[in-house]
Amino acid sequence: MPSHRISRRSLLRNSLAAGTALFLGPQLAMSREFPGGSAPPWSPNVADEPYYGTEYGHFFTPAERRAADALTSRIIPSDESGPGAREADVVVFLDRQLSGFYGRGQRWYMRGPFPEPLETQGYQSEHAPAGLWRHGLAALDAHCRQTHDGRDFADLTEEEQDLVLTAIDDEEVEFESISAKQFFDFAKEMTIEGFFCDPAYGGNRDMAGWRYVGFPGARYDYRDYLHHNGARVDLPPVGLMGAPHWSR
Repeated sequence: MPSHRISRRSLLRNSLAAGTALFLGPQLAMSREFPGGSAPPWSPNVADEPYYGTEYGHFFTPAERRAADALTSRIIPSDESGPGAREADVVVFLDRQLSGFYGRGQRWYMRGPFPEPLETQGYQSEHAPAGLWRHGLAALDAHCRQTHDGRDFADLTEEEQDLVLTAIDDEEVEFESISAKQFFDFAKEMTIEGFFCDPAYGGNRDMAGWRYVGFPGARYDYRDYLHHNGARVDLPPVGLMGAPHWSR
C-alpha cells in the first residue's frame, strides 16, 4: 500500500515543520526519578545505555514486545525514502518510558469520573500509559486471532496489518476492555516521539529520525551558520551525549 506509506511519512515531515515532534512532553524532561526528593547522583557518561537489537527490556514481555514492534513498524514503516520505527528502535523508547513513573501515571490525577473525552482534551484514559499499552496490545492480538485464523497481529502480512489498523482508526473496530481508537491514537503519538527523541532515551537509533528530516540535533550554538544568505546548511546531527564519533 505505497500511498499509505507516503502519507505517513508526509505527516512526519509536517509534524517537524510545525515543531511538534522534536520538543517532547514533560515525560522526557523528567525521565528518571530519585526517591525522597534527593538530588540525582552524578557520574560522567553514566546512564541507561541503549540496548539496541536485543530482547532485554524493563516493561514489555516478549509477546508484547513483538506486538509493539509490529504495530510501530506499520505506523512508521521503512521504505525507499528512509528507515522506519523498527530501524530507529522505537520499541526500546517505549519500553523505557512505560517502565517508569510516566508509564505508571505517577504524577497524574488518575481517579474518575471518566466520561467520553473531547477531541480537544489530552490523555483521558482510566488506565495509566503502561496499562493502556498492556491492555491494548492484548486486545489487538485477540481481535486478530478472532478475525484472521488464530494469528496474532505480528503474524499478519503488512497489507493485513494495515487493513486492521485502518479499521481501528476509522472506529470500525472496538475492543472489549478499552477504546481501540484511543489506544491506537496514543500508540501513534508515542511512536512519533520515539522516532524523533534524543537517542539518550533509547529511540531514534543512530539519529535516524533526525537525519531523515535534516535536523542537526542538540548543538551548542549556531553562530557560525547564521549568515548563510539562504544557502542550505547541512550539518550531521548531534545528540545530548555528543556525536557517535566523539571520544568520551
